[in-house]
Amino acid sequence: MTSPHEPRHVEVKVGEQTVASAEVTLCEQTGGTVRTSLYPSAGHTPPGSRTRLVDSVLDLPEVRASERREASVPLGDTEALQRLRERTTQTVTRPAGSTALVDATIRP
Repeated sequence: MTSPHEPRHVEVKVGEQTVASAEVTLCEQTGGTVRTSLYPSAGHTPPGSRTRLVDSVLDLPEVRASERREASVPLGDTEALQRLRERTTQTVTRPAGSTALVDATIRP
């Protein structure tokens, strides 16, 4: 990441079409917490694309080096939420309007 204050953009594509994306920001003031917003594209999203997005985000070097993860996920995105639960510990999810907020510890 070039600057901790500039979000990193991650995309999952099928062919030339972006089917899911995320913005990842490292927050140094909160002890290395990573904040992520996941955005599936409108329309049909092939199965597994949201899982690939979560994996791509969690495999970023700056995310792997952090201790905590805060994520916002569309409330009905069960695929992304399930993958977050599989790859993190102490996962707490709570609704906030049309979004699910996830607080978790990243597994080593």
